[in-house]
Amino acid sequence: MLTITIETARRFILGKQGLWPGRRWRGSAGTEQAMRAMEYLQLDPLQIIARSHDITLHSRVLDYTPGLWEDLAYQQRTFFDWGGWLAARPMDELPHWRVVMRRERDDGSRIGSMAHDHADAIVEMRAILRERGTVSNRDFAMATRTRTQSYRGRKDSALALYYLWRIGEVMTHHRERFERLYALTEAVAPAHLIHESDEAEADRFLIKKDVSFSGLSRLSRTSDLFHRGVPLGNAKQICEALLADGEIIAVQVEGWKAVHYALGSDAELLRDVSAGRVPEVWMPLATTTTDEVVFLAPLDPVSARGRASILFGFDYVWEVYKPAHQRKFGYYTLPILWGDRLVARFDSKLDRTTNTFVILGLWLEDAALGSDEAFAEALACGFARFVTFLGASKLDATAMHDPLLRQRVYASTEQALASEQEHAKVS
Repeated sequence: MLTITIETARRFILGKQGLWPGRRWRGSAGTEQAMRAMEYLQLDPLQIIARSHDITLHSRVLDYTPGLWEDLAYQQRTFFDWGGWLAARPMDELPHWRVVMRRERDDGSRIGSMAHDHADAIVEMRAILRERGTVSNRDFAMATRTRTQSYRGRKDSALALYYLWRIGEVMTHHRERFERLYALTEAVAPAHLIHESDEAEADRFLIKKDVSFSGLSRLSRTSDLFHRGVPLGNAKQICEALLADGEIIAVQVEGWKAVHYALGSDAELLRDVSAGRVPEVWMPLATTTTDEVVFLAPLDPVSARGRASILFGFDYVWEVYKPAHQRKFGYYTLPILWGDRLVARFDSKLDRTTNTFVILGLWLEDAALGSDEAFAEALACGFARFVTFLGASKLDATAMHDPLLRQRVYASTEQALASEQEHAKVS
């Protein structure tokens, strides 16, 4: 068993996710590489400053622009979106996921029950899809449909389309303002991928994929996602076989009670990081996270769902679903990564009437950072890049209380915006 420190664990998990020691991908090709390295890009419709998945990719990919992932998914068909836990997944994995889709169809207690409850609507939607090619939920007026009480949809047509999507008969053809437009699977996926892989092979794939997604995984139903689609009775036996074959390895993190698991193919990366070396394949293209802070999306896998506390000792809860009077920080607060630590957070909004990025509050874990020159410079660089990513034309940072930080952020952002304007003139 490999024993590592919490610092090694933190850097390894950040590195696996493309967040440390800096951005190592660029543009469209880099976005594809990042999405594959992440294993899952969780999608979320909420757009306050930008959607969570776009912020996730901005923190990993140089020159990323909002929506670039959609071109890869819906134009190039390199990825597809699917699942109750909605995520973009590589298209070449489809045969494995079709095993899970079939299991969902056969599970009468969950998705499968929709087949019984909305059988007529499902038959109707199949026929309409064959006739029209693409269909959206908005195509069917509420007045013409049977109302439902499901959180998946308020019309029988919506649930029928959702059911067909979950069992793999249809896929997302594209999105308009994040709303799915459905099409029959054969109109979306390459023909050679529309089949099921061997069931045992699919289960091994699913477990390894989620170990890779976590970086270090407990292989626990409560803490990790490896069970997604894997029958509970099979999981322990499969994990033991993967261990015996060296496809996963046991790792003990100092200070953590539970044994964790990593991919066997990541053993060399772990040894490099443990020895204080940055793996060559992780070398950044430009600035490091020490030179320039990175803002983590609300659903970033390294910090969401309590992981920020485990890895960084940083208490982070996405407060967007809390009533206003229960929020400690703000509606859309993002953690700030500096080096390999989460050192601060900020809340913000994008005032679209004036195209102004407004910082509503900045909270430091250590007040001394407010007068730290190196942090001030790194923070300023991070905000300058972020404001241009959002396409804002102005910054309002009056809510930042530390004079040094506020001054540096204004100066760096104004310079970045002036550069953007000059570039636009030349173009």
